[in-house]
Amino acid sequence: MGKKRKSDSREPDDLYAHSAGAIGVLVMVFGGLTAIKVRLGLPWPAAVALTVGALIALGYGAWWVKSRVVRWWAGKPADKPAAALAQDSPAGPAEGGDAAAAAHQELTTVMVTAGAIGREQVIRADETTVKDVRTGTHYDFLVPEGRTYEHVEKQLSTVAGMFRVSRLHLKLERSRDNERRVHLLKLHAPPFTHPFPAPDRQQIEAFGGIPLGHDVTGTLAGVPALDKASLLVGGMTQMGKTTLINGIITCLLIAYGEFELYLLDGKFCGLTRFENVATRYESSDDPAVFEAMVDELNNRSDARYAEIKDAVRARKPAPKFKPVIFIVDEAADFFASDETKEGKEQARRIAEKTRSLVAKSLESGISSVLLTQRPAQNAIPVMVRDQFLIRMCLYVASTGTAKVALGDTYFETVAPVNPVLLDPDIKGQAVLFANGRSTLIRGFNFSDEFIWGVVDGVQARQQKALEKAPDTPLTQAIGILRSKGVEFMSTADLAPAVGITDTRPVPRGQALSKLLGVAPGKDAKGVVRGYWLAELTAAAKASQ
Repeated sequence: MGKKRKSDSREPDDLYAHSAGAIGVLVMVFGGLTAIKVRLGLPWPAAVALTVGALIALGYGAWWVKSRVVRWWAGKPADKPAAALAQDSPAGPAEGGDAAAAAHQELTTVMVTAGAIGREQVIRADETTVKDVRTGTHYDFLVPEGRTYEHVEKQLSTVAGMFRVSRLHLKLERSRDNERRVHLLKLHAPPFTHPFPAPDRQQIEAFGGIPLGHDVTGTLAGVPALDKASLLVGGMTQMGKTTLINGIITCLLIAYGEFELYLLDGKFCGLTRFENVATRYESSDDPAVFEAMVDELNNRSDARYAEIKDAVRARKPAPKFKPVIFIVDEAADFFASDETKEGKEQARRIAEKTRSLVAKSLESGISSVLLTQRPAQNAIPVMVRDQFLIRMCLYVASTGTAKVALGDTYFETVAPVNPVLLDPDIKGQAVLFANGRSTLIRGFNFSDEFIWGVVDGVQARQQKALEKAPDTPLTQAIGILRSKGVEFMSTADLAPAVGITDTRPVPRGQALSKLLGVAPGKDAKGVVRGYWLAELTAAAKASQ
């Protein structure tokens, strides 16, 4: 009330001031008119018109200057249309909402600067949920209309920079119900700073496919299957490849149950744990051994395709085959050449046979997993590398080396992860590239006790199946070798034991090989032809 009375008391003074000002203006105008009339010799009407026009022009000029100064001071463009100004302002919330809460300031700044959304767009606060989880901060938000999840995915490295973290700190997931919805996890610490415990049997069995490792949140990550796709794994030495592949084989034995395992151990002892459950196990760095195994698998593939053709011709359902997985450690050694004419021809032959195996055998249920610690440009031929649908790369020292393992066009894919950025002190980290998506994982480091338990269980199951198998010449031959307590028996000794009476060496050998369905080998000295118990047992496992 006091303020009102005080204001009212000033009203007469204001009136007198305005009146005095008006009188002063009139006097100045009359004086100006008189001066113009005398100076220019104009009649009174012309002098009045000229003066009024000049005053109007001066008034408009003063208004124009004042409006520009006010707009500049307020930080608004002077000549932008009202429609554009409306677009510049943040989109308001629902009717009746608080306009100040319309935009989520952090996400809007990050996404606009990264180029994921336009400069005139905002991430709305009422469409955003931010919560802290065990490993980081989870953002659930909608990008503006006209933008999708993929716009954020393509700019993920820049988004990471805006958050002041590395690309490895971010995990992005797309929504299944809305293309505009984004699930973004920003880790509190670099990935895998703290190791996650290895999964147990129940967790592996519950996974919808083959788990290959943990992702950055500790969730199991992997692929739907390995019998319809081949896998190439590259990375520098001492980065954890052997531990990684031991974990993958362990998960295969649990998840698949019944399948055939072919192992070629180029490190001589890296895959030894699984020797007893493998259909065929070789510990060698001899390219001839690799070629022999590839030949065997190509022949099996051809036989399976023949069965498929016969089924189609007979209008019967396609036969179901037991999966076969061929795993090779230190694969690059088998493609090397000694630069001699014979060596170059062998290398060319092996590359072509391997390309055929990887490219053509998937429909017959035979897949390959090749590992190399030398993912150099010429380590594994391009014609072979190009056939792999699934790629994995551990730490490497250069982007060029990463391209060899992940593909020449990998860094042109959506949201790539550069293996050069991985911490070499954290073993088993790898970039998994499958189905056009990149996932940062760390392989499982199972204890020896867990692996032995899995292997013993599989071996016991295989032995029980062999015992229940129908009596065949092959199972008879296995029983003969076991009863005599020997690992090798010559053709001359084994043939009469299974009922072959021909004494001629060549016909006898041919008849025995046909009867058993297994090609003969030679003894440890490489002299006497005959059969190894391990090879007969592997053939029996494959026929189940």
